[in-house]
Formats: sequence, structure tokens, C-alpha cells
Amino acid sequence: MRKTRWGVLGVANIAVVKVIPAMQRGERSEIAAIASRHLAKAQQAAAKLGIPKAYGSYEELLADPEIDAIYNPLPNHLHVPWSIKAAEAGKHVLCEKPIGLSAEEAKQLRDARDRTGVKIGEAFMVRTHPQWLKVLEWVRGGRIGDLRSIVGFFSYFLTDPANVRNVFDWGGGGLMDIGCYPIFTSRFIFGAEPRRVLAVIERDPELKIDRLTSAILDFPTGQAIFTCSTQLVPHQRMQIFGTTGRIEIEIPFNAPPDYPCRVLLDGCGDLFGRGIETYESPICDQYTIQGDQFSRAVQGEGDVPVPLESAIANMAVIDAVFRSAESGKWEEPRG
Repeated sequence: MRKTRWGVLGVANIAVVKVIPAMQRGERSEIAAIASRHLAKAQQAAAKLGIPKAYGSYEELLADPEIDAIYNPLPNHLHVPWSIKAAEAGKHVLCEKPIGLSAEEAKQLRDARDRTGVKIGEAFMVRTHPQWLKVLEWVRGGRIGDLRSIVGFFSYFLTDPANVRNVFDWGGGGLMDIGCYPIFTSRFIFGAEPRRVLAVIERDPELKIDRLTSAILDFPTGQAIFTCSTQLVPHQRMQIFGTTGRIEIEIPFNAPPDYPCRVLLDGCGDLFGRGIETYESPICDQYTIQGDQFSRAVQGEGDVPVPLESAIANMAVIDAVFRSAESGKWEEPRG
């Protein structure tokens, strides 16, 4: 079975700790090279993870003719520029979320994809996790009646000014880093785009990033509301409400790779939880699944899990949330 040969841009923690080891366990993915602007860092990561090649610049990696696809986990402001360079080098690209700093910037990446003919996708690993596929199956199968409301929460506590997630000019802040998840999953489950959004944002007075954001997304057939924060107790949960039932995802985003996730289906509205049906996902690593599905797409077997059209639409909602927080009014996404 042929494997897609991957190169990794940078030694970001998410890549070294989570994504690379997971992809190395895949049937279709081979991590063939890693690059850093500091050769020693690339060599250290390569030695630790058993990666054959280490480069001291991103340009060297993109010039390697043996690399088929690039995984881009760089800071947010480098997502689009380096993904475009990878596409122009003839490499397929899986880029971390959020895809860019705005919908307009993300459209530049779409233009590069269309111009070069490579495949480019956004790394929303939740899209391929069995628990979310089960939620979609239940909703579309009418298990909760008509879908009307989605409620989400995602938070952690981080005040280190040197952390990239707290650097305003690099696209830091809660909405970009974690608010993008309830937006994406709400769009995924509704199967539609919100018509307008209303939001309020509290910014850190020193870091300037949004540290507490809440928003309402108005969909054609219902509403989604969410809160995200970078300075609250760590927590995440998604609840999905219909006319006859409710679904609760206990660990919706950071699904563990070593034990099953639980999704609860309450079809009777008993406040004490009697009669709740529980789905336990198979033990799996969502980054392994994501990598293999993208590798299959590169090999002509199936579609990119999260194409740029979806990525642009998600950025358009994020843009609208920021605008609404400034204007104090409903704002329409401009995808």
C-alpha cells in the first residue's frame, strides 16, 4: 500500500506531541521530513520521532522532490503565506486551523490551489472522529426531532505573553484558537451557514487578545450559541437540542487517543437522566484518521475532509463575530 510522504513545517508542540506520532501510526501516511528555521531543532525533533530528514529552512523542505504533502502547524499569521508557497512548490497542504487571519486571506489560498492544482484542506480533525459522525447520524436520522439549538463551551487558562496564542499580531486569542471549533461543528451539524451573528468580546488589557468571547449564530432552521475563553477554568462541552431529544458530547474537541469518548442521547427529557442512551466511540486517534483521509485524497481516493470552501466559510463567521463585537449589531458573514 503506497503511503503519502509528508513534510512538516516547524516543530510546533501540536505537531511534535500529537499530530506527527499519530500520523506515523497511519496506514497511508509517512512522515518523511521536518523543517525548522533552526537546524538543530529540526534535527532534535527528527531524532526523537524517527523522521529520516531534517532541514534548517522551510524552503529546503519545499524543494525536496520526494515530499508529496505538507503539514503546516505554524502560527496563524503564517498559515496562508507558507501554504501558498507549498502549493506553488507542487505540494499538497494540510493546514492547521484557523486557515488564516480572515476570509479574504483564505481566498488567496483557494486561488493558489486552483492555480496549482494541488489539494489543500483545513485540519479540523473533529470532522472525521467517530463521535461526531455518530452525532451527525443521530441528527439526520431524526433521533432528536427537528434540530433547533446548539450550545457550546471551550476554555483554558493561559496568560504567558510569549505563547503564540497570546500574540495579537500573530492571530492570537480565544476566538481564533478555540472559538473556531464550536463555529465549525455548529455549521457541520446544521449543514448550513449562519445568516447573521451577534457577539460580545472582552479583551485582555495588556495582551489585547480576546480572552472571553460569546456569540449567537442565527441559522436558517435554528440557533447556535457558544462561549470561548483563554482565561477560564479548562472545560469543553457541546450540547445539541431538538424538538424531541438532546445530544451531549462530553469531550467534543480534544478527544483522547487512548480511551473511548462518550456521546449521550436523551430522548425523553428526564431531568434525572433516566433513559439516556450512551454511545462510546472506538478507541482511535483523530489525527491518525485525519492524516490517512487526506493521504487518500492525495492519492485520488476520496475528497479532502475539510476543503477550502468550508475553511473560508468558517473564517467568514469568525470575521463577522469580530465585527459584531465592535459594532454591537448583527453582522452577516461575508464568505
